[in-house]
Amino acid sequence: MTMDLIATRTDAISASALLRSTKTLRARAQGLLVRARAGDSAYFTVVDAALATTAQLVAEITRKNYPSLQIPHHSHWRHMEAGGVQRVDQMTEELGKVSLAKRARAQIDLAIVSALLDADAGPDWHYNDPRTGQKLSRSEGLAVASFNAFTKGLFSSKPTQPCQADALGLQSLTSRQLGDAFQVGVENPLVGLEGRAALLRRLGEVIAAQPEVYGGAGGLCRPGRLFDYLVPADTDEPTVAAHDILSVLLSTLSPIWPAQNAIHFDDGSDFLLGDCWQHSAVPGEGACAGWMPLHGLPQWITYSLVEPLEWADVTVTGLDALTGLPEFRNGGLLLDGGVLVLKDPALATQTHTAGDGCIVEWRALTVALLDELAPLVRAELGQTAAQMPLACVLEGGTRAAGDVLAQRLRGGTFLLNIVSDGTVF
Repeated sequence: MTMDLIATRTDAISASALLRSTKTLRARAQGLLVRARAGDSAYFTVVDAALATTAQLVAEITRKNYPSLQIPHHSHWRHMEAGGVQRVDQMTEELGKVSLAKRARAQIDLAIVSALLDADAGPDWHYNDPRTGQKLSRSEGLAVASFNAFTKGLFSSKPTQPCQADALGLQSLTSRQLGDAFQVGVENPLVGLEGRAALLRRLGEVIAAQPEVYGGAGGLCRPGRLFDYLVPADTDEPTVAAHDILSVLLSTLSPIWPAQNAIHFDDGSDFLLGDCWQHSAVPGEGACAGWMPLHGLPQWITYSLVEPLEWADVTVTGLDALTGLPEFRNGGLLLDGGVLVLKDPALATQTHTAGDGCIVEWRALTVALLDELAPLVRAELGQTAAQMPLACVLEGGTRAAGDVLAQRLRGGTFLLNIVSDGTVF
């Protein structure tokens, strides 16, 4: 759905600032949850009693995955550890003896590119890791495939520097090259292959147009130059707030996400909003009325940049400012766990798009309900919020529980069928 309102530039900029805030995201998601609990949702019934049993399942799986409850951050790096292989250590070895900053740039290059490729792969795709012989699927397969492609130089324009992604390398990427790297074929289809390749080409174009953020020595623009933008070279004890990382990603990378989601200026130009969708029940004033921000992939990238920064001795604060991710596994957990019940069972037989009202609302309710589920999981495990922040609940966690229920009920597929071009979630 597109926004018909024509806004002045001042109003649009003010609206976009609100829509890029996770405070706005949470408030609007909570508003939709209150409405659903009152019975006013067209799509869902909320069964509060099921929250407790769902929390018990998440706690059980968390103990199984992390018996000591020493749970790492929720991030794309966990997918790269598929099969117990510490691929980040392999990358460190391939980089050799380099400075912390140079290593962080390479890791951020990889994290951003790989996280952007992490939209749902579909049920029929898998990846055979030539290094280990493992057969991997979904997020784990995508992560390992992108790791191997990265270390072989697929995203670099410099053959002598394979472990990097740069604007020229990204802009020249073809669907066929990406498909070959991901072992795509007639019998091994990857959902949204062309959309994924186009997304990375747009990433190359966008960072090339912003050398003040992504530029560096020799004029080579790289995603990893975000490290230099966030961390001043003359700072002895650098600290970065997680929401500040997200804000930079949203302000600089918004052109790579769906172009139809925009506020139109009165001068004929557009302010692109990214993973932000219209919903008739979302309030607001002026240009931000009716928009439900979700920012799933940008938040996933933000979670995935925390460790490269920390490995470079940068302190990242305020991680709980980020929300739970509104994607298939977390949202599927709530549906399969009985917390959310479809008012019309036919919705499970239909094909949806990311902008459909039921999908926008499902994702928003996922954000709000994950905030309510987290303290229940902590109580089951005897943990405090400080000991087990939301990022650890997710990792422990909710996504794994969503997979378990999907496997148990439907052989691994999710209840809602969403057409994906690989650019949203």
